[in-house]
Amino acid sequence: GKDRCFPALHVFPAAEMSAPRSLVLTGAVLLSCGALFSAFVPAALTRTSAPASSSNLPTAAMSAAALVAPTAAHAAGEGSVWIPALSAVGAGFAIGLAAIGSGVGQGIASGRCIDGISRQPEVADDLRGVLLLSLAFMESLTIYGLVIALVLLFANPLIK
Repeated sequence: GKDRCFPALHVFPAAEMSAPRSLVLTGAVLLSCGALFSAFVPAALTRTSAPASSSNLPTAAMSAAALVAPTAAHAAGEGSVWIPALSAVGAGFAIGLAAIGSGVGQGIASGRCIDGISRQPEVADDLRGVLLLSLAFMESLTIYGLVIALVLLFANPLIK
């Protein structure tokens, strides 16, 4: 009956659509990463008196070795910018991840509370109190992320 009248309104189950959706999202991420990396223009190559063996290594391997080396993160002198730059990146990750985690947790908790109240309206006051207390604890974790970000930006203990 219903499929004959409206064949275009056939709803696919979530299991059938998860693989194509995953492939499309993976392709979109790869394309955007490719576009991002192709946007960078390499600096002009200046030849200095470098050993001949270093010219055989690919540039990416040399860059990775320079970034992974533990001495690169330490302030070698007055002109070192590694610690402030990496601290700014760390501050961004701290507040970003704290906000995302707290937002997702608060959304899930609020949704479950609304579900519980709609099923049993007589316990709405109890659920509301527990919800507000748990939202306060979740928000405190976001404030901890903000404090860590502010410490990394303005009172960094790694910078002398």
